[in-house]
Amino acid sequence: MYRYDHYDHQIVKERVAQYRDQVRRRLSDELTEDEFRPLRLQNGLYYQRHAYMLRIAVPYGLLSSKQMRMLAHIAREHDRDYGHFTTRQNIQFNWIKIEETPDILAKLASVEMHATQTSGNCIRNITSDEFCGIAPDEIVDPRPYCEIMRQWSTFHPEFAYLPRKFKIAINGAEQDRAAIAMHDIGMSVVKNAAGEIGFRVLVGGGLGRTPILGSEIRDFLPWQHMLSYVEAIMRVYNQYGRRDNIYKARIKILVKAIGIEEFRRQVEEEWQHLKDGPSTITQAELNRVAAYFVDPAYETLPAADAAVEHFKAEDKAFANWLRRNVKGHKKPGYAAVVLSLKKTGVPPGDATSAQMDKIADMADRYSFGELRVTHEQNIVLSDVRQSDLIAVWKEAKENGMATPNIGLLTDMICCPGGDFCALANAKSIPIAGDIAERFDNLDFQHDIGEIELNISGCINSCGHHHIGHIGILGVDKDGSEWYQVSLGGAQGNQTSIGKIIGPSFSAHQMPEVIDRILKVYVRERIEDERFIDTVRRLGIAPFKEFVYATPIKAEHPAGEDAYA
Repeated sequence: MYRYDHYDHQIVKERVAQYRDQVRRRLSDELTEDEFRPLRLQNGLYYQRHAYMLRIAVPYGLLSSKQMRMLAHIAREHDRDYGHFTTRQNIQFNWIKIEETPDILAKLASVEMHATQTSGNCIRNITSDEFCGIAPDEIVDPRPYCEIMRQWSTFHPEFAYLPRKFKIAINGAEQDRAAIAMHDIGMSVVKNAAGEIGFRVLVGGGLGRTPILGSEIRDFLPWQHMLSYVEAIMRVYNQYGRRDNIYKARIKILVKAIGIEEFRRQVEEEWQHLKDGPSTITQAELNRVAAYFVDPAYETLPAADAAVEHFKAEDKAFANWLRRNVKGHKKPGYAAVVLSLKKTGVPPGDATSAQMDKIADMADRYSFGELRVTHEQNIVLSDVRQSDLIAVWKEAKENGMATPNIGLLTDMICCPGGDFCALANAKSIPIAGDIAERFDNLDFQHDIGEIELNISGCINSCGHHHIGHIGILGVDKDGSEWYQVSLGGAQGNQTSIGKIIGPSFSAHQMPEVIDRILKVYVRERIEDERFIDTVRRLGIAPFKEFVYATPIKAEHPAGEDAYA
């Protein structure tokens, strides 16, 4: 993984010193809160309902075991013994004391981490596929390009005060696991007829109160021009993006207002002043950065392990875990293991300091000291030998991280919601907990197959509810918390935005609403048809009809017979 050079160390060290003085001046009232707000936001510090929240950057989701141990230390010493992994592949601490934040940033700097540009109207953390560098379907490892983009965008003076926040995702595989269509700029590696590497570029995607999928602005951009073309896009947006209305300030609104053809024309015109200039990436620069992402010392191993195959036949729980939580790897004899942070009774994406320490230990023992954070709020051990899978499963199980539900109903995406966030209209975590408890039957979950359920506490869509197969949005209704349900959203190569099925529901009705939706699916699916395919085939009408057919009065347990 990328290691800081002396420039990086100096920049981060100076930023910590600068911020330490800013905090001192705020605590002594030399700075008002209005003066301090933009300064703390530049360093990832928000004020929420009960305390300050610090968001720490995890560039393209990549962590070392040393860095994970530092996050565990911060959770123990400066928070309430846990952290929350987010849909931006970052981590948040929700109970931070402002006077301790300079020391926290100094500790982060000691392990080559920071909280810069995790907030504010700037280019945010660059995200990517959590399986980059190891995925069997990968065209090119996107991590060097992500790192080049990170270095270019961090502290970029021209884009420090954009009309609104700006998010970029880069995918390097045939299957889009970076959700590029929902980003301000989404880039996916492609090869042209000559076998040359480039990027398909989407622009103007985003969720929030106006969910829009990105539009293709270029079908092939040579990799050498990645930065200059993004800079051209940013310049057009920075100049013409709206600043009079925060709700209409994202680039998606500009693209929609003038149309993709006109936006493309303006970008291409701007690009002519930048193309082949200083931002052009040379082969030498790509090689320099790519050298940080060489393969670890893989062994030559058989494609399968006999002991694992035998244990799989003997132990159903292990077999289910293999099926859901263990993913393919480009190297024979290795696998990627997803550690589930979705155990029933625990807020999705939360991990205790003890779990973080255990994850770091497991990374050292089984995965060359490397970890990945997924935008589905789980953790990946990227390079596990097949022969170690039994041991990994046992350790993960002992530490509450082996729930075999990856991609299933209870592998929910969920924002912190009204329990923490000052912007939320409703709580998210209790809804996730009630649904998880209602359907805490792994046999049933495995039977109905892949379902993505995403929950957001407000229209800002930090829980990505718009692209959940089932999306739940918290809304305010006369001062009460209600929940709007949508169906048919999806990420991946067939990204789609869900459609609202009808009027909202109270919190206590939500488990029964999900129950009724699933009853329709089980009744109408064809053989092993996935939930999203059933919704696409039928539309939302039959689900809506059954959900609203009779009043939902209260929760009641659902057994397997209910779906027969």
